Parts: sequence; structure tokens; C-alpha cells
Amino acid sequence: MPEYILSFVLAVGIALVVTPGVIFIAHITGALDRPDGRKVHKKPIPRIGGAGIYTAFMFSVGITAVMVDFNGEMFHEVIGLVFAGTLIFVLGLIDDYKNLPAKVKLLGQIFAAAVLVLGFDIKIDFITDPFGDFIYLESFIAVPATIFWLVGLTNTVNLIDGLDGLAAGVSAIASVTILLVALQQNFLLVAIMTGALAGAAVGFLFYNSNPARIFMGDSGSMFFGFMLAGISVTGSMKSTATIALIVPILALGLPILDTAFAIVRRWRGGQPIFKPDKGHLHHRLLSLGFTQKQAVLLMYVISAMLGVSAVALTEVSSQIAIIIMLAIVGAILYGAKKLGILRLADR
Repeated sequence: MPEYILSFVLAVGIALVVTPGVIFIAHITGALDRPDGRKVHKKPIPRIGGAGIYTAFMFSVGITAVMVDFNGEMFHEVIGLVFAGTLIFVLGLIDDYKNLPAKVKLLGQIFAAAVLVLGFDIKIDFITDPFGDFIYLESFIAVPATIFWLVGLTNTVNLIDGLDGLAAGVSAIASVTILLVALQQNFLLVAIMTGALAGAAVGFLFYNSNPARIFMGDSGSMFFGFMLAGISVTGSMKSTATIALIVPILALGLPILDTAFAIVRRWRGGQPIFKPDKGHLHHRLLSLGFTQKQAVLLMYVISAMLGVSAVALTEVSSQIAIIIMLAIVGAILYGAKKLGILRLADR
């Protein structure tokens, strides 16, 4: 069995086994998400599902890594991602219990990102222009740019976690997308880690699909976002121009765009950028009469289409890839305007 399939299967199995225990712990420790005016669930639901996701991922990667002879650089990157990912998970878990202020949570995210970038030298060293040429970045640009990427992706997945199964499904699709591209380019480390992420998400979905028995909470959504962002800037993924820029953005296109729309919407409405609202895509779909399951399924389809586009773009020139990407963004912006995502939702 290929190592990346093994990592996927192990993560699915571990998530299925440990999540019931996490549900039990959440009930006895009071880690429950209670309904309010912005949320769609009607009763308290356990919200530390990230503990099951984290456990499944770590055990899967650990077991698989024993079977693979990584070189020194790959092993260094794995340790860095595991260590920084653990910091993010712990931060999210504390927030699930204590509801940390937004500024404190942001500072924690920046710290975890800085550990990965400065402590393990995992950063965006270069970008590519439309003509396929490399533009190398000095450290004073590369370091803050990578920290911004890590923190930004961490929060995009966090913000899309609004319906049963939505964030887990989108994360699984994004993980599989990056896995497929990694296999195209023979990047075994990336394939193993994204296989484990996808498996953890799929196993968790058994308990998180509508009607959800548990939510992933910030410990899960922040962990998914941070790990996908970190994996996408490891040394192997950066070695191909198209992959370094386009694939991670398209693979996570749905949460990235939803977050961007939220920022614009709140800025235009004179609201604080970090203040929650009911203007996200899933809220708009519900207001149009979609059920939770229908809205989530539609967003899965959108994510899958973006993922297929990302895989396909690795086979074309940089110029054609950028033209196609701009066309995709244009179509999404048109759809966003029609749905009214750039307008503040009625209170």
C-alpha cells in the first residue's frame, strides 16, 4: 500500500475511534457551543472536535513516517510543521474553552507562525511572475509574507466553519487537491501529510455531518488552516512555479474568497473587520431557502471544481494558468454580487 494511502486510512480509522471519546470529554468538561442569534444549531453541541482531528493526524503521520526514509531536510520540515501545528491546536483548544479575545488569539497565531518561519526556516523564498520567472525575496520580505500567509489561511478556514460538515469537507477537498498535485510532482512528504489531513477530516465528518454530534471548534478549524498553509510552503512544494503560487490559493479558494468578501463587506458597512456577521456564503444560501445539507453540498461542489482547476493548471503554462484563474475569480465575483455577499445582512 502506498504510504500516502496508508496515512489516509490510518487517519480515518483513528478519527472514527477517538472522536466519541472527545464527545464524552466535551460534555463532562462543559466544552459546548451554545446557540445564539448568529448560529444555526438549536441545542448545545460539543465543540472540541479538533482534539480528535489532531490526534488522528499526528498518529497517522508518526506511524507512516517510521516507514519512510525521509532525508534530513524533509525530517526537519515534518518536525517544524508538527511542533507549530501543536501550538496552533493548543491555542484553539484554549479558545474553545475560554473564548479568548480576538487580539490574544491573533497574537498566538502570529507566534506559532513565527516559530515555523524563524525556528524551522520554512518560508516563501520566491514567487513567480506571469512569465514563469522566479522573483527571489529577501528575508525582510519573505518572513512577514509567510507569517501573513500562515495566519491568513488559519483564519479563513476558521471563518467558514458555520454549517455542519462544511469546514471539514472543504478542508478534505483542499487536502486531496494538494495531495494529487504532490503525486504529479513526486513529493512524497506532502502527499503523506495531506493524506493524513484528508483522512482526519473524512473520519471526523462521520460525526460532524448534519445533524452534527460534535463541532471541530477553533482547535480543529485553525489546525486545518495552519497545516494546509504550512504544507503548501514547504521546500518541495515551492520547487515548482505553478504549485508555489496558484494551487494552494485555488485549493482553498472558497474560504479565501469568503473571508475576503467578509472583510470588504464589514469595511463598507462601517463594522469592525473581526466582528462576526450573517453575510457569509452559507448564510446567504440558507436565506435563499437552501437546507443545511443542500448548502453544504453546493459548497463542496464549488470547492471540488476549484480543486480540479488547480490540478489541471499544473499542466499548462503560467500565462494560461493566470488567465484561467482570473476567469474563475471573475465568475465567483459575479456570483457573489448576485447573492449579495458584499452587503451586510439584515439584522
